[in-house]
Amino acid sequence: MKYRYKARDFSGQLVKGIAEGSSAGAVSRTLMERKLVPITISETKQVFNTEIFTGAFRGSGVSEMANFTRQLATMLTAGLPLTDALNLLKVQSSAGLAAVTSQILNDVQSGVALSTAMGKHPNMFSKIYVALVKAGESAGVMETVLNRLAEGLEKSRDFRMKVKGAMIYPIIILIGMVLVMAVMMIVVVPKMKMLYADFGAELPWSTKVVMGISGFMATYWWLVVIGTAAIFFGLRAFINTPGGRYKWDTLFFKLPITGPLARNMMLTEMARTLSLLVGSGVSVVEAIIIVSETVGNAPVEKDMRRIAKQVEKGFPISISFSESEMFPPIVGQMIAVGEETGKLDEVLSKLAGYYETESEQKIKGLTTAIEPIILMILAVGVGFLMYAVIMPIYTLTNKI
Repeated sequence: MKYRYKARDFSGQLVKGIAEGSSAGAVSRTLMERKLVPITISETKQVFNTEIFTGAFRGSGVSEMANFTRQLATMLTAGLPLTDALNLLKVQSSAGLAAVTSQILNDVQSGVALSTAMGKHPNMFSKIYVALVKAGESAGVMETVLNRLAEGLEKSRDFRMKVKGAMIYPIIILIGMVLVMAVMMIVVVPKMKMLYADFGAELPWSTKVVMGISGFMATYWWLVVIGTAAIFFGLRAFINTPGGRYKWDTLFFKLPITGPLARNMMLTEMARTLSLLVGSGVSVVEAIIIVSETVGNAPVEKDMRRIAKQVEKGFPISISFSESEMFPPIVGQMIAVGEETGKLDEVLSKLAGYYETESEQKIKGLTTAIEPIILMILAVGVGFLMYAVIMPIYTLTNKI
């Protein structure tokens, strides 16, 4: 489980973050081992386990880590000692990352390996990040690994920002449409209803429907709020169960519009991360297991663990991926080429580029198609409201 914590270090500085543990007590012991005094520890839960899709809207953390990694790689390549590089990064980083960097610096000065020190901060450094640093330490190519990791983080950041930028306009239009409809139904329509009642006008069916919906929303708005909240928290509780999460993640990839886009984004991140791990010297089995833990989709995670077990038994990686229903045939075919040529990391990197291009094209197509669709829906909705409001006035005018 993941727990959100607040703690203070021995200098009195407040440290916030998220840590994994079997219980709050286990997290508390971990914090004390890191020379932190816990203040509050509370369990944190995700509403939806769709990290691959929603991760596109959380680019700030990725950007910060990309800058941190690039700066660390540059300083180490220039021959600066690790402790001096960390000391400089501690001064340049934001408050949260600076506090973590300070703790890493203390651990490194005490003789702890950099990967081990980073592994104590899972809220900042993922398992993939730590595994890559560990591989660089073992092979003595830390600068090379950090440069590759920085490139991967920068590509991921740029890709997510493209997705975020493409989705901003449709989201703004949808919010505007909802607000316009809400104002019409709650403010405008009730006033028109009073006017029609004063004149005793006979209302057409369209006006009666609009008046009925408006009256319900104005009178029982609290019921709408409670019902929406009940559905939201009920769905959240269902998704937080293992079975619920598996069903939701399975359904999410089958959605007509967002499903294919989310799948392509998952394949992009999976191939890019696997390429980084394999190219840095991490064993294929370990790399697949690490990626499975970070992919953010229960069915894909289960299938990748199956693939890891098959590869561990001696099955070719390409055949293990080809037998999967979660991955398109091209994944197995490209991996087969990588196995035959001995350039699996390069092939996976090209595969990531292919799916990134596919995702960008789908995003462009989605935004191109969604704009006229939203405008058409808005036009129909507003047109129906105008018809329902104006028709009684037209009838009254003819009577006069």
